[in-house]
Amino acid sequence: MKSVLIVFNQANTEKVEYLLDVLHISGFTFFEQVQGRGTNGGQPRRGTHTWPEMNSAVITVVEDDKVPELLDTIRKLDNRNTAIGVRAFVWNVEATV
Repeated sequence: MKSVLIVFNQANTEKVEYLLDVLHISGFTFFEQVQGRGTNGGQPRRGTHTWPEMNSAVITVVEDDKVPELLDTIRKLDNRNTAIGVRAFVWNVEATV
């Protein structure tokens, strides 16, 4: 099993939820009001007067064979509008309860 953390501009919230539905990924945890800045020239998302936009994040745990399709779908979403950005990070899940 793999854990996938998806971080995205709030403008993409509905699109991220939709792609999870299309890929039949029903379990996830959603985080609102996530602050940060991307490593590849990303603008800060701080919720301030200077940097008013915010990010959100979703973490999900999926079977290993689901990861390539999920990452490919996220990459396509990011390529549609690189200015607002979507990133995904994957790591192994050692155990669950």
